[in-house]
Amino acid sequence: MTLIERAGLAILHRIDPERGHGLSLQALRMGLVPLPGLVTTPRLVTELAGMTLANPVGLAAGYDKNAVALAALGRAGFGFLEVGAATPRPQPGNPKPRLFRLTEDRAVINRFGFNNDGMAVIGTRLAQRTRGAVPVGLNLGANKDSADRAGDFAAVLAACGPHVDFATVNVSSPNTEKLRDLQGRAALTALLARVMETRTALARPIPVFLKIAPDLTPDEISEIADVALQAGIDGIVATNTTLDRHGLKSESRDQMGGLSGAPLFERSTRVLALLSQATGGTMPLIGVGGISSAQQAYDKIRAGASAVQLYSALVYDGLSLVGDIARGLDDMLARDGHDTVAAAVGSDRARWL
Repeated sequence: MTLIERAGLAILHRIDPERGHGLSLQALRMGLVPLPGLVTTPRLVTELAGMTLANPVGLAAGYDKNAVALAALGRAGFGFLEVGAATPRPQPGNPKPRLFRLTEDRAVINRFGFNNDGMAVIGTRLAQRTRGAVPVGLNLGANKDSADRAGDFAAVLAACGPHVDFATVNVSSPNTEKLRDLQGRAALTALLARVMETRTALARPIPVFLKIAPDLTPDEISEIADVALQAGIDGIVATNTTLDRHGLKSESRDQMGGLSGAPLFERSTRVLALLSQATGGTMPLIGVGGISSAQQAYDKIRAGASAVQLYSALVYDGLSLVGDIARGLDDMLARDGHDTVAAAVGSDRARWL
């Protein structure tokens, strides 16, 4: 971490977390944050559902909800970016305060509730972006008061799909009432059928991923894997935030919302390994949850992930962490005799089962 970055984080941590979040996006847009540009080596180049990534380290959804800082984030060292979630209509989300730093636990709790500018505005920003070497995807959401949430996911894909490189169906946020109910077999099968029908109608069909919760039983994970394989989606993102609060120390530990960051690492990695086993390694998986080092990213890959995403660790370690993780991954792959990321995928899955 650079001195400038350390000073910036110290300032941001003195103010309200959501305001700090907004200021960090503003600083990116104004060019005030040092950025490394593309971080890649031949060993790091990764194929993910037909997309070529310069490296397998992506930005998870939730940071740039409204696609306002894409140009800068594309130079931050990430191999791919995910923005959103976007819903058909704009919505303010849940009342404030709704974002909490758990510094002692290196974690974050949020209960944003899909606050966003809506698919029309976000879609326009995505359409106006300059396409580059870093694929950009959109997290699809549903309005809180929608009577047809499956229809919401399809509507956002139809509106924004032409302007992104992939889309993620988010049925796992704990902050929209009953959204996680869509992870059941019948509801998920129907939802994915509508989304995939919409994907087929796009002039340029794109990969579609499914993002799931970490708070699932092994039987539920197996069921989701079966539905996902039958639906023909392109991959699964494992996982979203957790409702579990075991072992937390920070003052804000009992706040309602989804917990992300360091405490999620082991839980989300176990889910990832179970998914890898349930899909027989036939479906690309994206490992998310608690990554703050190259070793943890490598652990996710060896548990079954073809690529990884992070977000919460940036709150504590800054954007320079992205390049550090990518370069560290390259060193670890070389150390273990792997010429590609794919060669390491699932190589240590049994440890997590």
